[in-house]
Amino acid sequence: MGNVMIGNLIKYSKQLNNNDVFMNEALQMEKAASVGKRIRLFYPKYHVEECLAQIRECLEIGWTGNGFKTEQFEEVWIKYTGQNNALFLNSCSAALELALDVLKTEYGWDDGDEVITTPNTFVSTNHAILHNGLKPVFADIDDTNCLDPLDVERKMSQKTRAVLFVGIGGNAGRYLDIAKICMENGLKLILDASHMVGTKIRGEVAGREADAVCYSFQSVKNLTTADSGMLCFNKPELGKQARKKAWLGINQGTYERNSENAYRWNYDVEYIGYKYQGNSVMAAMALAQFQFLDQDNAIRDKVASYYDEKLAPYRNLAIPVRIPNDCKSSHHLYQILVDDRDRMIDRMNEAGIECGVHYVSNTRYSMYSYARGTCPRAEYVSDHVISLPIHAALTDSEIQYIINTLIGILKEE
Repeated sequence: MGNVMIGNLIKYSKQLNNNDVFMNEALQMEKAASVGKRIRLFYPKYHVEECLAQIRECLEIGWTGNGFKTEQFEEVWIKYTGQNNALFLNSCSAALELALDVLKTEYGWDDGDEVITTPNTFVSTNHAILHNGLKPVFADIDDTNCLDPLDVERKMSQKTRAVLFVGIGGNAGRYLDIAKICMENGLKLILDASHMVGTKIRGEVAGREADAVCYSFQSVKNLTTADSGMLCFNKPELGKQARKKAWLGINQGTYERNSENAYRWNYDVEYIGYKYQGNSVMAAMALAQFQFLDQDNAIRDKVASYYDEKLAPYRNLAIPVRIPNDCKSSHHLYQILVDDRDRMIDRMNEAGIECGVHYVSNTRYSMYSYARGTCPRAEYVSDHVISLPIHAALTDSEIQYIINTLIGILKEE
């Protein structure tokens, strides 16, 4: 950490009415920075002993592939979410691509049919549409940083077949309004819940309104494994089709064919499928981590509430709207909007605090440039959004230091 930054932190301690605490934090962080310590944006919390115990079972029985632990975790996930089926996969990207594949096949969509989606997401969301021969039509976001229902209606056409909603940062935004639009217009709804593991709407895990829900357990997510995902359909028969397509179109899984102390080789291949299955090592970690999901999310919620309280008075900073009556966010991200985003990130980095940008509007990328200028708010947010550290491993002193540093920089403006 540079001396200039420390000097600025001390300079503004009087304005923050927290002289001794603030000074102490600055000095502590200067000392920590001198030995290379940084406050990380993402710091996945692994419950190591529980994970190792679950993995050990896989190794002891000699089964690390699909089946065994994957089936156990699917049963746990069905009970937790209230869904009637679940398919454990190697990533949320695989879940998105498979969801669209199954829906396109089942409902007879043509190549070139349209899926309304958000530009405010990681590119895997929209790549999945293209991989299935469909066209992403970008609708703008609203003050929640999620899809704007009004712009969704404006972007609908005779070729629209589905809406793909992303719960950015764990926020459900106006998801229920989008679900209503889909129902009234005969459109399928796909929920990209990659940030929403543990998000609840009106006391229930989000997603029961959707035709397909895609979850992520990637390495920095709230429920973290090495990398994996889950796919749930509202119709069990679609889940059965997806299970076959996830294993190259084969109609019986290897574990299923090996479950009676005799390996059965005679199976049928019904589809051109993929190798999207998750394995038992990933699922073992998921089973261990799941026990602590709500507990760890509660820590994130407290951090978010503290950020909200301390940052609310600053007019040169905006916090995306959350809808408290509808949504209990998983708080995978804590986002703010500032005037000079790049300067803010540089200054926070100088202070030993990692920040992120989630996300660059997909309309800014070359392959989606056909939609550039069609989503002005998303492009504005793309230039002003910052993700602050929010994870279960943050200490009280680190949280206070992040806030004090951010406020000090804001007061320079």
